[in-house]
Amino acid sequence: MNWKKAAILALIIAAIAAVFVFDLTQYLSLQRFQESRDTLDRWVAEQPLMSAAIYFAVYVAVTAMSLPGAAVMTLAGGALFGVLWGTVLVSFASTLGATLAFLLARLLLQEWVQQRFQGTLKNINRGVERDGAFYLLSLRLVPAVPFFALNLAMALTRIKTWTFAWVSQLGMLPATVIYVNAGTQLGQIEAGEPILTPSLLLSLLALAVFPWIAKAVMAVLKRRRALSGFSKPASFDNNLIVIGAGSGGLVSSLIASTVKAKVTLIERQKMGGDCLNTGCVPSKALIRSSRIAHYYTRAEEFGLQAQPATADFSAVMARVQAAITRIEPHDSVERYEGMGVNCVSGDARLVSPWEVEVNGERLSARNIVLASGGRPRIPDWPGIDQVNTVTSDTLWQLKQLPSQLLVAGGGPIGCELAQAFARLGSEVTVLARSGLMPKEDADARKLVQAAFERDGIRVIRGAEVTGFGQTDSSDCLEIDVAGETQKLEFDVCLLALGRVANTEDLGLEALGVRTRDDGTVICNEFLQTDCPTIYACGDVAGPYQFTHVASHQAWYASVNSLFGVLKRFKADYSVIPWATFTDPEVARVGLSEAEAKAQDIEHEVTSYGIDDLDRAIADGEDHGFVKVLTQPGKDKILGVTIVGYHASELIAEYVMAMKHGLGLNKILSTIHIYPTLSEANKFAAGEWKKARKPENLLRWVQRFHDWRR
Repeated sequence: MNWKKAAILALIIAAIAAVFVFDLTQYLSLQRFQESRDTLDRWVAEQPLMSAAIYFAVYVAVTAMSLPGAAVMTLAGGALFGVLWGTVLVSFASTLGATLAFLLARLLLQEWVQQRFQGTLKNINRGVERDGAFYLLSLRLVPAVPFFALNLAMALTRIKTWTFAWVSQLGMLPATVIYVNAGTQLGQIEAGEPILTPSLLLSLLALAVFPWIAKAVMAVLKRRRALSGFSKPASFDNNLIVIGAGSGGLVSSLIASTVKAKVTLIERQKMGGDCLNTGCVPSKALIRSSRIAHYYTRAEEFGLQAQPATADFSAVMARVQAAITRIEPHDSVERYEGMGVNCVSGDARLVSPWEVEVNGERLSARNIVLASGGRPRIPDWPGIDQVNTVTSDTLWQLKQLPSQLLVAGGGPIGCELAQAFARLGSEVTVLARSGLMPKEDADARKLVQAAFERDGIRVIRGAEVTGFGQTDSSDCLEIDVAGETQKLEFDVCLLALGRVANTEDLGLEALGVRTRDDGTVICNEFLQTDCPTIYACGDVAGPYQFTHVASHQAWYASVNSLFGVLKRFKADYSVIPWATFTDPEVARVGLSEAEAKAQDIEHEVTSYGIDDLDRAIADGEDHGFVKVLTQPGKDKILGVTIVGYHASELIAEYVMAMKHGLGLNKILSTIHIYPTLSEANKFAAGEWKKARKPENLLRWVQRFHDWRR
């Protein structure tokens, strides 16, 4: 705490102490007021402006310091100044006093509280930012909620001061009028008699419910406004139409059919979407082949005679397609139609909030789920259409292994495919403006960088792209690195620069559905778009572009669309895991160490080196680490990063622990099979416990053992 805050705090404490030391609160009692009533009435009659100003100032001081007596002063305001002027004085004085108390609490406590409990307050801050005025108004209308407590609580949030002031003014007005009016009848009220009778209290509580009713009415009006101008069908062909048969669309339609809703699933290309056909499945099949090829180069580590492995690229790609073919039945039209889903192939376009046009036919449904997925982002670099470029979508059409592969992008897709092609025999250069995997911690990136160096992959950082061109022998990309121009020759350039959502030509603009710059649809916490009958999930909704998140969102989108009239559920992003399937793998859930520092979240870091793990040593994979972030002094897990062999599998234990509120003590007390890689999780928990062993107690235990000997 700086000296200014300390000085302010000292003044406040001194002022409050003086009030109680000199027993000034006696002047704020109802009995004392009644005893002085005649004198005060004459003073008000003789000096109306002066008496009003002094009354106003005292009221502000009492409420600003949260002293007892505000209720009595409100009654006195009615008794001395009447209903009209008493209400005016009390209303503005109470708002000013509350705002001063709010500002003082914010100055002294908000920064510390926000830093100390940032993780806990994250969702609260988001809710206050969105609906803070509404919640404050509701609480102000309930007289049972302590005046000073609400001032303090709101000061610790990020609600704006002006919002706090005007909402407080409005919210306190009904109770102010009632109390001031009661003050005008003060002669009939005996000291200690309650002002709020049960019937009056019920009236105020009913008034407090009004904002919630008003919010529901506003929601209805907003819905009607969004749907105005469109003719609602008298009946519907479906309960739900789902556009897109990727992970999100498949899960949405499956849930709908499971709960006996009539659902139509529309896909313009292949069932299974990107994940099955051009993403997760083919890339992991390719990575597996490249890893086996890499093991050939390590044969001597395992006591084997080294044998050169030459990649048969056509055979590798045939294996990739075979993996897709094996998995295709899981996502096939036949399977989903067998489960009651009506599958339609074609381009879908929204023509109303309830109707979709496909193949010249209009289909209707009470609700629609957008799951149209995404596609690789194509930069507007000069000359890009004159050279041989591929994306993660078109890569699988290659017939020959590129001798020189240029990968533009150092994110997960770029890193995974760069390493795979390098191990299959390509000469690979990665253009990574912010370095490899910039969202991960430096220690994780360092291990991946070291692996890339061993694999002969060249990584160029901080380059500005000038444009594509040609040399005498091949295509090239011209870049500027620290003022120096370089030309990177390549046979194939893989563009791995992120993804954009597929929202063009869907008819969203005509329905008033807004999108972001990356094409993703703007949704509320229920995954509902601006058009209340349309929901979204997966890459088209964001903010995460993972297959497992699309499936996760699909539950909320489908359930809220089908049962939202009864109950709605907010999408839960509290525990989202992901992995990059390089070698070593990098898996994470929750906060990284860099994010915790950037957000000023207090944390403790515990690390366990997998180079010490028996199974990893036996497998020749003794590299990497498990890093766990916890709350200071507690075993609550804030985030985990695992780098190493099968990190994507090891992270699952921590995902479950975080989801269900289990700490490191629970992981430590769980039996793990020996020898397995999963013991790394237990040993990481053991490192946390070891660093917190009770040294003082152990000294007494040692004395006990010494005595027993």
